[in-house]
Amino acid sequence: MNVVITNRQRAKKINLRLLKKISGALLAELGVEQAEIGICLVAAPEMTRLNETFLRHAGSTDVITFDYAAPKTRTRNPHPEIHGEIFVCVDEAVLQARKFGTNWQSEIVRYLVHGTLHLLGFDDASAGARRKMKPEEERRLAGLSRRFSLAQLSRPARISA
Repeated sequence: MNVVITNRQRAKKINLRLLKKISGALLAELGVEQAEIGICLVAAPEMTRLNETFLRHAGSTDVITFDYAAPKTRTRNPHPEIHGEIFVCVDEAVLQARKFGTNWQSEIVRYLVHGTLHLLGFDDASAGARRKMKPEEERRLAGLSRRFSLAQLSRPARISA
């Protein structure tokens, strides 16, 4: 299992070690035995560039997933292998947390779950597919919220003299 997390945003300080533990727990719960995943925390301008370049959608978005695994890897193996990148927009997490009355830390984890489910073959392009994906996303997020203190994703500011 190889999960690499990069932080390319400055809006929030994030405990990357805890985020890696959370992602490892998620993969274990999902039965994933082999994974090569890059998780990139980005700001809105970078997410806008990705969204417009690769998806041809205007503006920023919360999460974009790039799946690099061969489709056979997911469907034939009861313990799927996943290979891909998940781009998480921290700015969007902050905005959505305000909108939905939650916190940005749980939004970050929601986007991680959402992206991971995409790597497992879940889709949300149609209403029917969303009806299958959304409950799974909610269930996984709730489980991770019980297991980890998501608020701890915000690293305390360092005190300097």
